[in-house]
Amino acid sequence: MSRSPLAVLTRIGFIGYGLVHLLFAWLILQIAFGKPTEEGDQSGALRTLAEQPLGKFLVIATAVGLLAMAIWQAYEAVAGHRADRGKERTAERLASAGRTIAYLYFAWTAFKVYQAAGSSSADKQQKLSSDLMSSTGGRWLVALAGIALAALGAGLIWYGVVKRFEKHLLTGQMSHRARMVARRLGMVGYTAKGTAYGIAGILFTVAAVTYDKEKARGLDATLETLREQAYGTVLLVVMALGIAAFATFCAVQARYRQVDTPDVTSAVRDKVSA
Repeated sequence: MSRSPLAVLTRIGFIGYGLVHLLFAWLILQIAFGKPTEEGDQSGALRTLAEQPLGKFLVIATAVGLLAMAIWQAYEAVAGHRADRGKERTAERLASAGRTIAYLYFAWTAFKVYQAAGSSSADKQQKLSSDLMSSTGGRWLVALAGIALAALGAGLIWYGVVKRFEKHLLTGQMSHRARMVARRLGMVGYTAKGTAYGIAGILFTVAAVTYDKEKARGLDATLETLREQAYGTVLLVVMALGIAAFATFCAVQARYRQVDTPDVTSAVRDKVSA
């Protein structure tokens, strides 16, 4: 197991990432039972965290950890996944490139929350989509963004159902019980997260086709829309439990995820010794 400073920060990042998703699950429950929330997505979870005792410290620690995760995945995208070959390695490196962007986005969001930035990401998202949909070309862009988000959701569901995540865990260091728990948490967690993103993507696409700006607001509007459906509250509770499972799986990854990083400290020491 790598003990480089970047690897240590990456594992801290997994803990922070899990904490954000645990708060996200709590916000989903608030929406499920009709209680007002500032924002029902990960940025809303970060804002909720920042308001707690020691919250700003936890937010900035999460931001640093997420930045480390982004650097780690950037390294993986450029020179990692050496155990894979051919198309398999190409696919894994492309996935790492996508994760790099996602972790950078969440790290940037955490920094903005730490600085007490103003309007919610949902408001900004709705304004952007509204501006884009004022033209035919813009509506196509919103539709493509919705399709991409729906595809991401489908990919996350597939990733969880086929247990793809297991290949990235240090299963040799896990007991049989730990492997079984990690498998169930990963399957449920990725499926729930993929479902949330998939529904959001569908609503984005519908918004572009029908020119309905309200449906292009983001995850919070997606969850509100879902609550208004038959059995919506039950579905949201199930989704919240799934997101909580993903949060717990992040804690498992903090301990057992394969984190291969360039050990800069050792490289410098070896160079000096030479």
